[in-house]
Amino acid sequence: MPHILTRSLDRASTIFILIVAAIGVLVPLSNLLLPEGSYFQVPTYLVALWGKYACYAILALSIDLIWGYCGILSLGHGAFFALGGYAMGMYLMRQIGSRGVYGNPILPDFMVFLNWPELPWYWYGFNMFWFAALMVVLVPGLLAFAFGWFAFRSRVTGVYLSIITQAMTYALLLAFFRNDFGFGGNNGLTDFKDILGFNVQAEGTRAALFFLSCAALIGTFLICRAVVTSKLGKVLVAIRDAESRTRFLGYRVESYKLFVFTLSACMAGVAGALYVPQVGIINPSEFSPGNSIEAVIWVAVGGRGTLVGAALGAVVVNYAKTFFTSGPLAPYWLFMLGALFILVTLLLPRGIVGTFNAWWEPWKAGRDADAASAAREDGVEPKPNPAE
Repeated sequence: MPHILTRSLDRASTIFILIVAAIGVLVPLSNLLLPEGSYFQVPTYLVALWGKYACYAILALSIDLIWGYCGILSLGHGAFFALGGYAMGMYLMRQIGSRGVYGNPILPDFMVFLNWPELPWYWYGFNMFWFAALMVVLVPGLLAFAFGWFAFRSRVTGVYLSIITQAMTYALLLAFFRNDFGFGGNNGLTDFKDILGFNVQAEGTRAALFFLSCAALIGTFLICRAVVTSKLGKVLVAIRDAESRTRFLGYRVESYKLFVFTLSACMAGVAGALYVPQVGIINPSEFSPGNSIEAVIWVAVGGRGTLVGAALGAVVVNYAKTFFTSGPLAPYWLFMLGALFILVTLLLPRGIVGTFNAWWEPWKAGRDADAASAAREDGVEPKPNPAE
């Protein structure tokens, strides 16, 4: 496995990993070790904010894996993100115990308020972290597997699949809004106290969560790179570009799409689980179809089918959202987001990184050709590139 992951890296991927690793180490150290008021000290609120960006980058990678490399445009991937968040939120609610408003050691406050007689069966086990961590991956994965099994076997593709995924997340939105569903209704899950015995509001805990988010981003990126640079990745690209021809060649297209869709959903669930303790709340608004569409915009802005561009697009767009929604332009943010998507589609159809690659590769090839020509004129035979 280490050999496979290492072999899948190129120069851009290595630089990306090194940058994320450096940020994941230096930001927590700056927050914890430097005195408050120092120019290089990162405030705790920025640590939580950038940790949220890292979780969004993981979600963008999961979407780019299926959309950029397999042609599956999911407009409901926020559902898997939210399910992972609810799984972690249920664990955090069980950790409150008797410290809640009503002091009930078993039932969360919202269940006491709604006169629930006992804890629902699907809440059992969430007092254990290992069980919650398993559900973070298992619940989104099972939903994606069941959804993909029926959708891909029925050969639903294109805009029809996108509409169905959007309908799925909207149905979950309506279900989680219900108070009798057992997940806090409109208010969701909040007022978290501890995670693994550590105060979620403490600076050290927030720094650790930020580090774990960056580590998860690196791990997700490595898995995506291993997939797209393998033979499996080549089949996925073939499905994206010519699904019918790939099927006629003897490949079970449905199996490939089902695998990558399920893997992507598990990644989104992990992103949601890391997101919740840093934000401090999870409610049905995370299932909003608009959130899933916005995540697709991140990938389009950064560069579909580049991985690095997807993560970059998530950070850039969300930083712009944070910047513009805190000033006089706040009421116009959605219009700006729509205009950004239109401009990128018209002027940068390959996204930021994709456009840069389209410019860089011909320039690099021309530079190498000129260097080789100059070497031949000097009577020196250029050495072959081992990578070729």
